[in-house]
Amino acid sequence: MSKKVADQVVELLVSNGIKRIYAVAGDSLNELNDAVRRSKKIKWIHVRHEEVGAFAAAAEAELDGIACCAGSCGPGHIHLINGLYDAHKSGVPVIAIASTINTLDFGTEYTQATNTIKLFDDCSCYNQVACTPAQVPVMLQSAIQHAIHCKGVAVLGLPGDVSEMPAEESPSSRYNYRSNTIIRPSDEELRRVADLLNENLKVSIFCGIGANEAREEIIELASLLKAPVGYSFRGKMSIQYDNPYEVGMTGLLGLPAAYHSMHEADVVLLLGTDFPYTPFMPENNKIIQIDTRPERLGRRAKLELGLFGKIKDTLAHLLPLIKNKTDSGFLENQLDLYREVKQTRTTYVRDWGGRGKISPEFVVSKISDVTAEDAIFTIDTGMCCVWGARYINATRKRLMLGSFNHASMANAMPMAIGAALSKPGRQIIALCGDGGLSMLLGDLATINQYKLPIKIIVLNNRSLGMVRIEMEVKGLPDNETDMVNPDFAMVARAMGFKGITVNDPCEVEDALREALAQEGPILVNIMTNPAALAMPPKFEFNQIKGYALAMGKLILDGRMNEVVENIKSNYKHLPELL
Repeated sequence: MSKKVADQVVELLVSNGIKRIYAVAGDSLNELNDAVRRSKKIKWIHVRHEEVGAFAAAAEAELDGIACCAGSCGPGHIHLINGLYDAHKSGVPVIAIASTINTLDFGTEYTQATNTIKLFDDCSCYNQVACTPAQVPVMLQSAIQHAIHCKGVAVLGLPGDVSEMPAEESPSSRYNYRSNTIIRPSDEELRRVADLLNENLKVSIFCGIGANEAREEIIELASLLKAPVGYSFRGKMSIQYDNPYEVGMTGLLGLPAAYHSMHEADVVLLLGTDFPYTPFMPENNKIIQIDTRPERLGRRAKLELGLFGKIKDTLAHLLPLIKNKTDSGFLENQLDLYREVKQTRTTYVRDWGGRGKISPEFVVSKISDVTAEDAIFTIDTGMCCVWGARYINATRKRLMLGSFNHASMANAMPMAIGAALSKPGRQIIALCGDGGLSMLLGDLATINQYKLPIKIIVLNNRSLGMVRIEMEVKGLPDNETDMVNPDFAMVARAMGFKGITVNDPCEVEDALREALAQEGPILVNIMTNPAALAMPPKFEFNQIKGYALAMGKLILDGRMNEVVENIKSNYKHLPELL
């Protein structure tokens, strides 16, 4: 039998290091599915929803460098879009095969017809449709190169009839090419950076995911400059651990120390970060930003200097130009503040909460304590992100994945699927909100089907907690944010694996340890306090005023019991407001 285009696609994927395709089988994808079956060198992962497949591929790509998902014609590939947006915004290389209707039916408003070029244009760095067998290998090779080097999503539209046609050999390469180019600013630019850092007494460093390979250089730079080091959520796992200069995160999820260190510094050095929350950025300081994507320079803050370069390469050439400062007063003040912040955080952890209203701070802190040094965490958005950011501690080997740029709900469980398949033998902890898990609940069946040893921890606060807070700080009483949930533990059992519900805070640690000791998947449904409030590092008067106004409106609506519960649950935050 002659080689089909579908076989050629599989061969190209395999030769480029792709180990699996996340997809729902069906119609225009059937030839590709059969080629995977016959190849035996790549695995078809049958997800229940294509969005789950795209999120899983995004997680695998972040861990392994490239991954693939696919969707059949029309609704199948449309379902990929949310996960592909997440991957593209996160800068991870994902190949998306968007199978389409047959070429003969193009332009006839045929059933399930879509315009894939328009559809995926905003969430891809490469996006083409192959209409002849000769185009397929050339386009797929180009798609892979774009995904790797542009760090984003590459989409190949593949009509069903083209998949079954005889393959044609291509002059293009069968392999992708990964370069490790040294990228740094010029000597003159580095001298200007060094002069600013040497001349100013108070320097603060803030790092993002782009600095994750430069940890040792950053610590050495901080030592010379006597500079505190803050970090974004994506930068936390690589920058926090064993770092004597770290002062935590800023932004909505962060704590006051990093915010203060940035605002009180003379010079702020931004390394590999595109931190989006401009209200938390200083306005009256000199700011230096270094990034591998020059289009990002200066779009969040006014810069004194904006430089193009890899952080590790740049610091290697900058460090010899830096003088060792003798005055460590600014650094010590920021570290003292950070110690106070951590002490306050410990106070929150000591408050276990009550029956059916377990404190989420306590739960996530306990998760951090009992999980492995090399655990991989996937984190839902909303309140899960807050507690994960604050209470899961970094180690040299832990990793944390989430929808940090796209901020989509329902990402944690699908990402855990990709992480578990990519890194067998590692603990995979999916920290899910009840709202997020409810959205894509069906793929618990995928976890069971492949016996993935994922530990799903549900922070079940019976509400859209972050949305509720967003409404209240604007002076709006929360409306339709409550959730009437199924018994998630019972749902897990119906899906084929163990589920536990925890109502008593005294049972939390035992339940977590039981989950971690079990070989296969398990879901731990923890009934947390819906009134738990996350305090940002910076308070605006309008936010406090809005919250008070919302409480007043709740009273007028006859919801006094909710106001009382909010006060009882959050009195511990009063010192931060005073």
